[in-house]
Amino acid sequence: MLEMFTILHNNGMLLLMGQYPNGPLGGVLCTLLISLLAVLFAFPVGVLLGLARLSPWRWLSWPATCWVYLLRGIPLMMVVFWTYFCVPLLIGHNISGFTTMLCTLVIYESAYIAEIVRGGIQALPHGQYEAARALGMGHIKTLRLVILPQALFNTLPSLVSQLVSIIKDSTLGYVINVPELTFAANQVSNQLLTKPFQVFAIVALSYYIICFSLTWLANKLEARLAQKRRQPSVEIPTATPAVMMTKTQSQ
Repeated sequence: MLEMFTILHNNGMLLLMGQYPNGPLGGVLCTLLISLLAVLFAFPVGVLLGLARLSPWRWLSWPATCWVYLLRGIPLMMVVFWTYFCVPLLIGHNISGFTTMLCTLVIYESAYIAEIVRGGIQALPHGQYEAARALGMGHIKTLRLVILPQALFNTLPSLVSQLVSIIKDSTLGYVINVPELTFAANQVSNQLLTKPFQVFAIVALSYYIICFSLTWLANKLEARLAQKRRQPSVEIPTATPAVMMTKTQSQ
């Protein structure tokens, strides 16, 4: 335990932010940055894919379904390699490992977010959709104004949990030289040579603290949403027959 504190004291800044400001941002901050950016960009893509899967138009729902099943059925490592080799061919020049990993996470995680959104929409009572259509709203307007806001609100805990998954998936950036936490820990281990267990124990503890905090937040959100659902709706008081007869006689 004392050796772990010594390693943190001597190499804490490298594990926290990499070589920044004398080099690229790395360590814990790089891991959190790439994860948050991946969620930020994957969320709208996932919402569109989830809506496309529920679309009544087959030309829209079938490609979205195939895309989701394809990405969910292959390992993330394969998507990393495909992005690493195919994106430079498509755009005509090389891209950094950070950009490659960000594109990979956006593509891969959008499929999972699409399923979260689809499940949130299908969990709503179907009567809300029918009532909105009865008021003259079209399919897209009903989804945008009535269904989607409620579904996204109910799926907040699942979206936070997906962020935890993205943080753990970001460790694969190590294979394409993304300076995230695992990459920084390997640099520290190569410098010390004789203390790999202590170094990667620090890394494991760091991931545990980050992921446990987000999981705790997701549980709190879920409990709060469940409490809101259990709150009784406000009933409009109605006059009793005796009161109505009294009012009639007084008139």
